[in-house]
Parts: sequence; C-alpha cells; structure tokens
Amino acid sequence: MDEPDPAVIRGAAAGDTASFEALVRHVQPHVWRFLRHLTGDADLAADLTQETLVRVHRGIGGFRFDCRFSTWVFRIARNASVDEVRAAARRRRLLDAVAAQPVARVGAGPGLATELRAAVTALPLRLREAFVLVEVFGLRYREAATVLGVPEGTVKSRVFHARRELVAWLRDGDDGEHGDGHGHDEQGHVGG
Repeated sequence: MDEPDPAVIRGAAAGDTASFEALVRHVQPHVWRFLRHLTGDADLAADLTQETLVRVHRGIGGFRFDCRFSTWVFRIARNASVDEVRAAARRRRLLDAVAAQPVARVGAGPGLATELRAAVTALPLRLREAFVLVEVFGLRYREAATVLGVPEGTVKSRVFHARRELVAWLRDGDDGEHGDGHGHDEQGHVGG
C-alpha cells in the first residue's frame, strides 16, 4: 500500500473533513482486505473496517509520524479485530453457560435471545451497567471502571455477579427473586 501524502494526514489531524475523506478513500479498501483475510468473513470485515475508520478519526490527532501511516492504521484494524474476537468469545461463554443450565423458562430456540435480554434488564442497575459495558460493548474492565467511576476490581466483581444472576434467572425462571435476591431496587438500594 502506498502511503498517503503527509500534508493530507496533517490536514485530517487538524480537522479538515476533505483531507480525512481523502484518507478514508485511500485506506478503506486495504483495511477491508486485511480484515477480510483476518476474519474470513466479508460482512464482519466491512463492519470492522467502519470501526477502524472511526478509531482512526478519533486518534489521528495523536499520529506522530514515528511509523508509516499504513502501519498505524493496520495496527488499529488489528486491535478492532482482536476486540471483536474477545467480545464474540464473551458472548459465546455466556450463552454456553446459559445453555448448560437446565432452563425452565426457555429451550435453546430463538426465544433464548429474548429471555437473555429480559434477564439483563432485570439486573440491578449497578450490575447491568457493568455487564453491558464489558459484555455488550466489549470494553476492558479498566475502561468500564473509568466510565463508571469505580475501581477496576469493582467492575470485575459486578460483571461476575451479573453473569451468575443471569444464569440463575434463566435456570430458575422469573419467580420474583431475580436481581441480587436481597430486595434491592433498580439502583441497587436495599428495600424494606
């Protein structure tokens, strides 16, 4: 891949829309091909290409010309791919954990996704927000801790408890004891 003109890169870093659009036209097909080879899935590669370009847009101001621009972009694309693989693995682990339980409410059919969404919604807010940031949006525990303004260990604990409650909720059914089983309300406050 030939390198874009450094003036175009500097223009994009300075916020010039036309320069950034020129960069996108230059790198997009190469990024897609790279991700297509990594993932083996054209549609996933297209989604990850868009994610890569969003990350490039967010980070271009930090590009310091200490490596080739294409190297920097491919590193971002690789990281987007790795993040997606991790997120997919987390989703598979959660579904496997749910499927391994004797589920009274649903079978392994199409209703499982609906039940899982309902179970997530039933979690106390403090568990739900940590779970959604890590398991749905794929943030690392450290990143989720920053978003939530709590220590990283707290996020790990909340995600662990959310997973456990989701498995129990789906296994046992909605008998009024979902959430944390301790009479907590939506914000996690103890009720009377």
